[in-house]
Parts: sequence; structure tokens; C-alpha cells
Amino acid sequence: MDGIVAISATSLSSRCSAYGSFAHSRNGYGRAMQTARLPNRIKTLMKEKGFTREALAEAVDAHPVTISKLIAGTIDMTTSWMERLGAALGVPPIEILSSPAMVRTVTVKASVQAGVWSENSEWPDRDDWYEVAIPRDAELDGIELFAAEVRGASMNRRYAEGSVVVCTAPWQDNEAPIPGRRYIVERRRLDGTIETTVKLLHRDPDGGLWLLAESDDPRFQTPIPVDGGSEDEEIRVIGRVRYAVSRE
Repeated sequence: MDGIVAISATSLSSRCSAYGSFAHSRNGYGRAMQTARLPNRIKTLMKEKGFTREALAEAVDAHPVTISKLIAGTIDMTTSWMERLGAALGVPPIEILSSPAMVRTVTVKASVQAGVWSENSEWPDRDDWYEVAIPRDAELDGIELFAAEVRGASMNRRYAEGSVVVCTAPWQDNEAPIPGRRYIVERRRLDGTIETTVKLLHRDPDGGLWLLAESDDPRFQTPIPVDGGSEDEEIRVIGRVRYAVSRE
């Protein structure tokens, strides 16, 4: 892992708007220093871990006055500081700002093409995996979540390329597909090809279900019937998007 980058999370249920969240970056994310002026938990963690100001300063190779300024928020809490403080205090960097009871992390292991079909892409190299944090949602406690990085611009009205969608699987939440929500869907062909995409689910006046791209590009705006276009393919929902996480 290269470190963490600051990101903001946008929930489809709007709960996420009150929180900042963070993701471990992989090589393509770079190490630009994002900054945040937010309340922090340094003082609480020092007390829990038995650190004095001087001891923590020594552990992170800083002056005790710098630690005081970080606690007071008069120095920007960069991702570098979060990493150093987290390592010294024995907690994940995100816990410098947020209590673990308030957040939940999900590992991003794959990409999904936005609005168009693309072969299923789970990253085989674990070094490419990274984590995103979302607000803890009591409604989703006990339900397994999975996450995928959005590729392409064919859902650009909703998800910028590089955003992460965090989803529940239908066999986990026992929820029937809901028109107006966004889903990751899978297309299986008789030749064994498996493709996925993320789209908006729409119900027409006759009750038919369609997958719609949300794009400014007319090339991606042709609706796809959920029941498939031919007998040699099967289309099924594999995940409902619950949160979308994007970098600032």
C-alpha cells in the first residue's frame, strides 16, 4: 500500500454527507497531500495508549509543540501526519479522525465499467487492493459489503471515473430490485463470457425493467432490457449500490 488519500463519501441515502472518509491508495492514486481541518482523536488515543505529549512527539519525530498544534487543529492534519500518528499509536490512520464505531471499511478488489459491458475484472494482485471507509449504518450491520472501482465515463452524471461503489448482494439483503436505484449487473453468455456494468434500474409504463446509463455521451444512452436481448445470454443483478465514494 502506498498510503492513504483523503476522499469524501456520498451516500445514496444521504447519511454519508456528514462524514469524511479515507481510502488506502494503490499506485495509480499517487500521494498528493490532501489536508483536512477536522476534529481529531489524538488526545483520546494518547490517554488510551498511555502516551505523554513528549513521548508521542518522539515517536513521530516531531516537537511536543507540534503535537499540541495538531491536537488543537492549528496545523493541517495531512495524510502523512495521520499515517505517522496512526503508526505510533497503533491504530489505522482513519481512527486519528473518526471513532471505529462510526466507520466501516470495505476492500476494493475489482473494477466495474460504468454504463457499458466489460469483462469481469477482479484484480489478481493483492497489492492493487485498497480500502475505503463509509459511515457505519445499523441497517447494514451483519450484511457483507463489496466494492468496485468505477471505470469509464458512461455514468459521468453520477460517478466520476475512479469513484468506488460499495454494494450489497441481493442474496445478502433479500431485497427485490428497486427501480430508481443503481445496481451492478452481470451478463453471462453461453460461451462462458462474464461481463459486468453499473447502471440505473428503470421501470417503463408497461412494467418492463431496463438498465439506463447516466451519461452526457449519446453513445451510452441506449437502454438495455433486464430480460436480455437474446436467448444466449442471462442478465442478473449482483449488487445494489449503497454508497459511492469519490476522491476530492
